[in-house]
Amino acid sequence: MDKEIAQFSLEDGTKFLVEVDEPEGAAVERVAAEVNTEKMVLQAKQTFEQALETVKPVASTLITRLRQGLTTPADEVEVKFGLKLTAEAGAIFTSISGDVNFEITLKWKEE
Repeated sequence: MDKEIAQFSLEDGTKFLVEVDEPEGAAVERVAAEVNTEKMVLQAKQTFEQALETVKPVASTLITRLRQGLTTPADEVEVKFGLKLTAEAGAIFTSISGDVNFEITLKWKEE
């Protein structure tokens, strides 16, 4: 898949560029980038913070279920996952192989 450059904004107005897959048939506006480039780029439909808001409930549910759902709750819970930014959808879960993978580490301290 071809790559494009998308411009994302932070809620404070800061703009930054991200390499994304070229959207397929999506109506995405092209704009003159305000950050270090002279070419037209895709304008993200959401701010970066709005895109991350879609991820927070998933991460929160994972951590809550892993902390409370164990007979002996872990002292530490670590969850790793991949995110991909797209100009049209914001942040989505991703992986290299095509399946979404979560790497979960649970730790118990000896007392």
